[in-house]
Amino acid sequence: MASKLYNIIVGGASVSAGAYFTTWLLTGENPTQLQTVQAEAGKKTGRLRTLPPRSTQIQSLNSEEFDVLIIGGGATGAGCAIDSVTRGLKTALVELDDFASGTSSRSTKLIHGGVRYLQKAILNLDLEQYKMVKEALHERATMLRTAPHLTHAIPIMLPVYEWWKVPYYWIGIKAYDLVAGSKTVKSSYYLTKNEALEIFPMLKKDKLVGAIVYHDGQQDDARMCLALALTATRYGATVANHVKAVHIIKDDNGKICGAHLRDELTGKEWDVKAKCIINAAGPFTDSVRKMDDDNVKEICTPSKGVHIVLPGYYSPEQMGLLDPETSDGRVIFFLPWQKHTLSGTTDSPCAVTYNPTPTEDEISFILNEIKNYLNSDVEVRRGDVLSAWGGIRPLVSDPNKGDTQSLARNHIVHVSKSNLVTIAGGKWTTYRAMAQETIDAAIKAVPELKPTKPECQTDGLQLEGAHGWTPTMYIRLVQDFGLECEVAQHLATSYGDRAFAVAKLANLTGKRWPVIGNKIHPEFPYIDAEIRYGVREYAVTAVDMIARRLRLAFLNVQAAQEALPTIVNIMAEELNWNEDEKQKQLKMANNFLATEMGMSVNRASRDKIPITLSQEEVKMYVKRFQILDHDHKGYVSINDIRRSMKNAGENVTGDELHEILKEIDTNMNGQVELDEYLQMCFMLDDVGT
Repeated sequence: MASKLYNIIVGGASVSAGAYFTTWLLTGENPTQLQTVQAEAGKKTGRLRTLPPRSTQIQSLNSEEFDVLIIGGGATGAGCAIDSVTRGLKTALVELDDFASGTSSRSTKLIHGGVRYLQKAILNLDLEQYKMVKEALHERATMLRTAPHLTHAIPIMLPVYEWWKVPYYWIGIKAYDLVAGSKTVKSSYYLTKNEALEIFPMLKKDKLVGAIVYHDGQQDDARMCLALALTATRYGATVANHVKAVHIIKDDNGKICGAHLRDELTGKEWDVKAKCIINAAGPFTDSVRKMDDDNVKEICTPSKGVHIVLPGYYSPEQMGLLDPETSDGRVIFFLPWQKHTLSGTTDSPCAVTYNPTPTEDEISFILNEIKNYLNSDVEVRRGDVLSAWGGIRPLVSDPNKGDTQSLARNHIVHVSKSNLVTIAGGKWTTYRAMAQETIDAAIKAVPELKPTKPECQTDGLQLEGAHGWTPTMYIRLVQDFGLECEVAQHLATSYGDRAFAVAKLANLTGKRWPVIGNKIHPEFPYIDAEIRYGVREYAVTAVDMIARRLRLAFLNVQAAQEALPTIVNIMAEELNWNEDEKQKQLKMANNFLATEMGMSVNRASRDKIPITLSQEEVKMYVKRFQILDHDHKGYVSINDIRRSMKNAGENVTGDELHEILKEIDTNMNGQVELDEYLQMCFMLDDVGT
């Protein structure tokens, strides 16, 4: 450690007070973080514990009895775990896959009250819709306050193309502000046509009369869910991913008294005793309910929403866009997220599945809707889709309404005769309020539950990483550790005050600057230390890592695939994987990228482009490609191709080559694979004729 500090100091990084490093050396903790966590913990349950390893959590599930066992590790289940444990109930949570592996990592990333729900509430005089919006706006403010590192306010533009709609939308958005009251993020405002185009130059100019801008919140949904699970663990809950609830156990009176569990990693099975079981399984709510009663009526209507990710140049860095009137009546968002552009969502009935996949029709629908709002200078290309994913919303069905678009995102809490407490429906923003209502219902239904604090403790409770975080904390990471500024900003917004613990795991780069932090992919700020720290955050598969500890799979599937070997090698060191296990993890992760993150459908769309080269030409170009790809990596760089064309005597100007490459390099990563290369050769032949 001393040599590491020496290298940081002499490597050119500015170092703060020596007391900081003294505390670090003696305790292994960031001193500011340690003090603030203890101070916050003192108001709740005493000093928060360190994160126990997953093996310890599994042992706890094997050997201890619990007051509450929660099935489901999404936002709702993790929220229930925090609410339960902070009331003094002995709490456990199990998740079949990984925390946030389902719907909770596949949202639009918005923390919102629901502008369109308020519109329905006003037009239909629907008091329930109004109450739902009011509650969500309160919870929006709570999320922005309790996890400021993972959340932020985002302005969203509503472009208006007809004069009469300006007052209509303005009144509606002002009503949204009014309902929020003191919880308003920022006040909405009107923009003239010129002002709107100045802020959002990609916007279509024709017939534009102005725009209304309102504010909601935005989050990193998977890391927010993980923060919930980790916070529950800090307060004493036992949480375990990749553990399946096989069936429910009942006593002689027909009341639930536990469950039979299976560790999906080892195959080991056992019984765990619990006074109450909470079903927070999201889209799989009815599956758990049928463990309790085979004849139970299904209450969830699954609906699939698909999102796509485009390069960041499609949208301004600090302004989103809402299309309130798509061709079929659905709403499309167009939002900056993690220096990329996120667009979606579709909304269509679907079957419940563990592996929802985006389809070409769904991706095309979103792209076509985008075109309606962007000017003709911005060519919306299918090849610009860097990633695409589908998520299943567990909507609560209403027998009086026939289509999923009309289903409200409100929730229900139901207690069965055997005391299975089910929380179903709802949305990300209201996870905490849903959890509060669920634990209240559980305490009321199960007399054996004796909380030391009957009232909910979570309204305002800071989450993992929030205690010592400040907007300028990343500067200390740069100065104290010698991290690249972009990397430091990423660590601060992903881990909050835990970013110091991540940085301590980083390796020296061997460069003058940055001193530490080897990137796992040159285009992204993710570093080697995050892989090691991700294992401490209960990542046990490569998919856990690329999808939810890091967000690489959701941002760019090609980049995720390229980073996989490095990620797997580091995880192998941490988890003692042998070569067979490494290959297994690579295969599973590549399959995940292909099916669930849109890589296969991206390739399929590319394969539809006709290539009419002769057999002899194909052989010639394949041989040329193999010569260029001398190290058999499966792709060549753009510079390699440029030199190849020049050496082959192709009379192509730089501008022509640039335009061709824009069409061919569909992943926008400067690397061209064989099928892309053949397509380019075909186009070059076409140019030559």
